[in-house]
Amino acid sequence: MTSDRPTLVRWRILGLLIMASFASYVLRSNLSLAAPTMVDDLGLSWNQWGVVMAAFMAGYAIFQFPGGLFCDRFGPRLALALIAVVWGLLTIATALVPGPESASTLMILLCLVTVRFLVGALHAPIYPITASCIQRWFPAGNWALPNGLSATGLTLGFAATVPVLTWLVIEFGWRISFLILSPVAFVMSWIWWQFVRDYPHEHHAVNAAEVALIESACPQRSGKAGDKGAWLRVLRNRDIVLLTLSYSCMGFVFWDVFNYFFSYLVESRGLGEAKAGLVTSSQWIAGGAGAALGGWICDRLCRRIGLGWGCRLPVIVGMLISGVLLIGGAVSTNPSIALWMFIFCFFFNQLTEGGYWAAAIAVGGSHAGAAGGVMNTGNNVSGVINALMVPVLATSLGWDFAIGAGGIFAFLGAGLMMLVRADRPMSDN
Repeated sequence: MTSDRPTLVRWRILGLLIMASFASYVLRSNLSLAAPTMVDDLGLSWNQWGVVMAAFMAGYAIFQFPGGLFCDRFGPRLALALIAVVWGLLTIATALVPGPESASTLMILLCLVTVRFLVGALHAPIYPITASCIQRWFPAGNWALPNGLSATGLTLGFAATVPVLTWLVIEFGWRISFLILSPVAFVMSWIWWQFVRDYPHEHHAVNAAEVALIESACPQRSGKAGDKGAWLRVLRNRDIVLLTLSYSCMGFVFWDVFNYFFSYLVESRGLGEAKAGLVTSSQWIAGGAGAALGGWICDRLCRRIGLGWGCRLPVIVGMLISGVLLIGGAVSTNPSIALWMFIFCFFFNQLTEGGYWAAAIAVGGSHAGAAGGVMNTGNNVSGVINALMVPVLATSLGWDFAIGAGGIFAFLGAGLMMLVRADRPMSDN
């Protein structure tokens, strides 16, 4: 390749980010899919299971911001390689949780809560790492599509896991299933360390033209990542706070789908586990398509009308439509119509991912990892609330009400996004 034509190494890095996102969701979604079997096998109630799900969300929420700071300080290469190893170890630890034949219900619950809290904590940095890596490897105005494609890796990871893990649980039980999946983490860690570098100029395959292309449109890179006081400036930034609140509303709908949709199909809609797995997989494939399309649309809008409305519009449209579809699916008495509405609800929910993360990167600049960590903390605080609230609502008011209530959060998130100024980076405030 001639020296005056940019190399395409940034797209290889993106491919590895997508693989990492895929691996993360393969290894964290196991309890959501094995929930009906594990609840019966371990002798737990659904309210106790809600505590287990909330433990994951608590760890995930608490360690978002520290994970972002860790990435900004030590770089995405080391950060992701380390946490991926622990993903595999914790998946093995989950399979070793004692059963009712050897432990009391309280001991089983404590073991599950502890392990799931650690799973949440060690998976938490993946998207702050992704944001930091994309900020370093892609020029401004081209951040939404890479983030959208990374979210596609997330959704496809779940979609691929649903039928595979459902089959494994049916054939071999949940413990063996988790052990079979654990090596994914170790392989991912090795690949990431071998082929990724923190900055384009450090990569042997990147030429000067690609470095110039990436850096020419990125005045926000002038700050020093991980410098003292960065965390306080991020927390005080008006637009990061608004993004965090809006993203947490979007996240409530996301966690409806992640935590409980499979169980909802089995418990409320009367689907068998195999059929529920296929429907859930279809929903996540639709979400992957929505994330990719939303990122592409957002980048085009950002280049045409600027970061301000370019980041806002896909989020506002996606949130409003997803809210309508979620409520419509919950109240529909026609099973086929309800299932299609739920599938497209998640398509439009994920249409917003690229816009949110492009806005966080644009505002955060060289502190993109910390900014993304704050934003995703809000998302996962809403996940804790969701994990605890949905079983209570389902028990008292029914599964349909519990799931449909997420539509209110979608409408609120759209309104909050109207106030975000992604065209105003931290250094300008």
